[in-house]
Amino acid sequence: MAHSPEIRDRVRRLYVFERLGLEMAALQCGVSMSTAGRWKREAETAGDDWDKLRAANILAGGGIENVARAALTGFMTQYQATMDTLNSNAEIQAEAKVKMLASLADSFNKTVSASRRVLPETSQLATAMEVVQALAVFIRENYPQHAAAFVEILEPFGNTLAKNYG
Repeated sequence: MAHSPEIRDRVRRLYVFERLGLEMAALQCGVSMSTAGRWKREAETAGDDWDKLRAANILAGGGIENVARAALTGFMTQYQATMDTLNSNAEIQAEAKVKMLASLADSFNKTVSASRRVLPETSQLATAMEVVQALAVFIRENYPQHAAAFVEILEPFGNTLAKNYG
C-alpha cells in the first residue's frame, strides 16, 4: 500500500520533534513498523538522519534540564511499551514477568538517579520506584505464588505513582 508524502512527513515529525518511538509514530499514522523503518533508512541514505535531527532538537530545546527531561521521557515511553508487552504476552510465565519487572524497575532507578541532580522533582518518584522494586524482589523470594497477582496490579499502580509523583 502506497502512503502519501504527508504521512511520511508526519511519521518523521512525530519521531524527530515529538520524540515518539518509531513504532508509536508509525502506529499513530496507520503505517507498519517496517514501512516506517524503511522510510527512516531511506531518509538517512539521502542525508536526512532522523536520529541526528532528534538529538539536535532535544539539545536546542533549551538547557540541560530539558535534555534530562527528554531522556527521562524517552525512557518512560520505552518503560510503558515494555509494560504493555509484558501484560499482553500470555506466554511469559508470572515468575519470569516478576524478574523482568524487577530488572525494569532497576533500569528505571538508574535512569532517575542519573537525572536526579538535574531534576530534583524526580527524587520522590525514584523513592517510590525503589519501594516497588523492593516489593517485587520480596514477592519473588518469599511469596512466588502471588507473582501473578502482583503483575496484575502493578501497571495500574504504576499509573497512580506517575500521577502522584511524576
